[in-house]
Amino acid sequence: MLQGNLRMALDPVVFAKEALSFDPDPWQSHALRWNGKRLLLNCCRQSGKSSTAGVLALHRALFYPGSLILLVSPSLRQSSELFRKVTEAVRKLSQQPLLHEDNKLSLTMENRSRIVSLPSTEATIRGFSGASLIVVDEAARVSDELYYSIRPMLAVSGGKLILMSTPYGKRGFFFKEWTEGQSWEKIKITAHNCSRISPDFLKEEKSTMPDFFFRSEYLGEFTETTDQIFSYESVQNALSDDIEPLSLGD
Repeated sequence: MLQGNLRMALDPVVFAKEALSFDPDPWQSHALRWNGKRLLLNCCRQSGKSSTAGVLALHRALFYPGSLILLVSPSLRQSSELFRKVTEAVRKLSQQPLLHEDNKLSLTMENRSRIVSLPSTEATIRGFSGASLIVVDEAARVSDELYYSIRPMLAVSGGKLILMSTPYGKRGFFFKEWTEGQSWEKIKITAHNCSRISPDFLKEEKSTMPDFFFRSEYLGEFTETTDQIFSYESVQNALSDDIEPLSLGD
């Protein structure tokens, strides 16, 4: 049985190569072998972060019976696309796991592990607890309120949390965790680090799109938004702990 393969159970890279015929890039191997609790992936478009998350989700479900894996995306369409990475990986297995539930957004295995993909609405998220792995796709575009409602789901289970995205300005929890977070494993992959993206394509993209958008989507930079009046640095420099708040009376 696949679940009894100790080499694959201990090493997700071996699982990816031998069970899925997926040959990961060096950064993907690093992410697959990550053994911490918090992982940040600041990766350019088409870098393979969704495929990596799909392998991690399937590996957790197969080799850790009773696991609950949540895949959170900003929209229903994106949730469907991320979950499709998992189902494509399942179909590549030579030994298909018996599924008690299998639909467009979730599956349940015979070993009681569940993989559920959800759009980022607080009402749909709050019904789950005890997650062993939560993956937040396009995290920079997910609301802060949803992010802070997700974290308590890991309190008892001690589960893992992965945030993956391209940047979306100097705002929100993804930017804060990337710049200030202390307990995270952080991986940044730009288009120059991805062999599947040609220099000619990048040159064309740079010449046809706004600079802030190109730097965000392909270079992983947290750029200023075009409609803001003050820069992020100006706002931060204006703050001071030495000034007493102005009292206007009762």
